[in-house]
Order: sequence, then structure tokens, then C-alpha cells
Amino acid sequence: MQRVGPAGELLKRAQQLDDSLHIPMSGKPGEFELDAAWARYYTARHDDARAESHWLQAYHKATAARIERLRPEYLKQLIAFYDDRNRPAEAQRYSRAYIALTDTLNAAQNTFHVAQYESERTEQAQNAQIASLQQAQAVQAVRLRLGQWLLLGALVTVLLVSGLGLFIYRQLQVNRRTLAQLRQTQSQLVQAEKMAFLGELTAGIAHELQNPLTFMKNFAEVSTDLVEGMNGESNGQAPALETEILAGLKQNLQQISQHGQRASSIIKDMLEHSRSGTGQCVPSDLNALAADSLSLAYQGLRATDKDFYATLSKELDPRLGLVALVTQDMGRVLLNLCTNALHAVRQRQRDLARQATGGPVSYQPTVTVRTRRPTGSPVVEILISDNGTGMPPQVREKIFQPFFTTKPPGEGTGLGLSLSYDIVTKGHGGTLTVETREGEGTEFLITLPA
Repeated sequence: MQRVGPAGELLKRAQQLDDSLHIPMSGKPGEFELDAAWARYYTARHDDARAESHWLQAYHKATAARIERLRPEYLKQLIAFYDDRNRPAEAQRYSRAYIALTDTLNAAQNTFHVAQYESERTEQAQNAQIASLQQAQAVQAVRLRLGQWLLLGALVTVLLVSGLGLFIYRQLQVNRRTLAQLRQTQSQLVQAEKMAFLGELTAGIAHELQNPLTFMKNFAEVSTDLVEGMNGESNGQAPALETEILAGLKQNLQQISQHGQRASSIIKDMLEHSRSGTGQCVPSDLNALAADSLSLAYQGLRATDKDFYATLSKELDPRLGLVALVTQDMGRVLLNLCTNALHAVRQRQRDLARQATGGPVSYQPTVTVRTRRPTGSPVVEILISDNGTGMPPQVREKIFQPFFTTKPPGEGTGLGLSLSYDIVTKGHGGTLTVETREGEGTEFLITLPA
């Protein structure tokens, strides 16, 4: 730190310790180099005589103690000291001493390194030979153990393969029987679904035909009575009365003709629904198909439950136009969804009636069919919503899975929504999604390419 004064005080204390304890120079790291410290101190104070004296003392003490690590260091310090003070003779003398000492030390060190290298090489050769023998013994032992393990493993493998082959053969036989049973069950379920759909369709047709046929029967009976009355009292009747009766007969015949045409139209539409066809998409009136499906589903349910009434809402977009459909398949989808919606509102109506304690039930079952064609969108949408029971999340996740149903045994096969999903997505390239809240209602959304 170039603080010469405090350094001098500390050196004096160190010198007193050295004089009193006679601490020798050890030649190891941490030796007591007091003379070299005094030499640096006097050099800093520009006291060259004392600095030279202490450098020489330090060198002679290191030489006398044969401390070869310090001798070259002190010689370099003396050479630098004399060189700085333009004393070439002394600098040259100590330079020669430094060179001779360095050569001697290097020669001794080289001799030591050569001897050490030879000793290490001999030891390494012996160790390598020992390791080679040990390795050969270890390899031989490993080979023997490996041979034993391989033999045992081969035996175990043969036993396992034999047992596995027997197990696979038996499992294959069981799987074949199970597959045959599953195919038979699937065929039965598909047939049951077809019959259920046919039953719903037949009930709707019967109810639709019942009204016009009833009107035709009533008008025919009235007309028969009028004709019989004319024949029985023809002699005494006034011409005006005959004219009135004939007008009534004519009107009755017109009503019979109209209701007969209506029944014929219903049968024609149902035949188009049930005709197998080619399965190709043709331009169809989607609004009319949706409205007919809702009405048919409602009449079909009413045919089995005379006490059930619901509000049917139809919000049909007049801009929809014709849409390419496989009419029979899409009609089946819409009929299935409308039927499910009607079942849901009927079930909620029954649940609320059971929960009521004698008071009136304000719930009004409602099923709504909407069609729309969003502006600029390449799709048309059909929404079938109800305010029925809704579905819990665990049911919502499985409704499109084949054979999943929440109906009691014998009332559903679980194929309706699965087949509807396939018809919409695979047959028409559209989507079928559902939004539902338990206790509030459900909405199915069908999107089809416009």
C-alpha cells in the first residue's frame, strides 16, 4: 500500500520476534523471509546500502539452508537491484550464478522426472498385466453365468410361449363366440330401431288419416240420410226443399272429395318418405319437411296419449330456398329429434303434475322448430328446441353413442340419435350439436351445406 512508516514499525516487531525465538527459514510455503522484507523496505526508502546488505543476507541464508526455491528468486532480485543502479559487474556476476543454478536445478529435475517416468511406466505395465488377467477371469466367469442364464431363459421362454399360445387360442375362440353374439345383438337392435321408427311413422299416418276419413264417413252418412228422405217423401216435397237437399248433397260430396284428396296427399307424402330411392341428394323444401316432421311426431304421440297437448312453434325462414337433401334420411332425423323433444316436454309435464300439491300447473309444453340461413353463410341451420327435462352432463356426453338410451328397457334401442348423427355428418356433410340444461330444456342444431 506504499505506507512505508507503518511497515517499518511492523518489521521491527518481526525482527524482535526473530531475534528472541530464532525462527529458521523452512524452505516451505509460508517461510519466514524477514531479510527479503527488510530489503524491500529499504528499497522503498531509497536506502540502497541497507537494501543491498539485506538482499545479500537473504541470498546467503537461503544458500546455507539449501532452500532451492528461494535462491533463484533472491538472485533475480539482486540482478534487478544492480541493474537498476547501473552496476553491471555485480549484475553480470549474479546473472551467471543464476544461470548456473538454473541449469543445475533443471538437470536434477530432468533426472528425477526420467527416473519417475521409468518407475511409473514399469508400474503401469505391471498393473496392465494384472488388470488383463483379472479381466480375462471376469469375462470367463461372466460367459459361464451367461450361458447358464441363456439356457434357463430359453427353457422359460419355451414354457411361456407354449402357455401363451394355448391362452391365445382359447381367447380367440371366446372372442369369436362373443363377436358372433354381438353381431346378432346389433342386428336385433337395428331391426328394433327400424320397427320403432315404423311404429312412430304408422301412428302418425293413422292419426293424420283418421280426421279426413271421419269427415268422409260423416258426410257420406248424412248424404245417405238425405237421399233416403227424398225417396221416402218425394211425392209430397216442395221443389224448393228438393233443391235445398240437392245443394246439401252437392256440398257434402265436395267435402268428401276434398278430404279424400287430403288423405291421398298424406299417403303420397308418406310413400315418398318410405321409398328406398337411390340415396342421392335432390333439391328439397326443407321448411316443409321440418314442419311436416313436427306435425307427424306430434300426431304420432297423440295417437298413443290422448291427454297430451303441447304448443308447436314453427319459425321458418322464407329465404331458405331449396336445399340438396336425401329427403327420406333427413325426414327420419327430423322426426326422431321432434319425437324426442315431445317426449321430454311430456315427461316434465308429468313430473310437475306429480310434484304439485293440488294447485294448478302453469307449465306449458312447447316444442319449436326454426330454420334460418345466416347472411353470407355457406350453411343453413335447423334448430329443434324444447322446454322439457333437459339432460345432465353425464348423459349429454353419451347421447350420440350407439346403443345408449335413457328410456326404460323395451322402449328404446339407443340407435336413434347415433343414426341421426351419421346421416347428418356422413350422409350430408353437416354437423349435429346439442345444448342442454337439466330441468330447463334442450336444443339440437343441425347445419347443412346451403
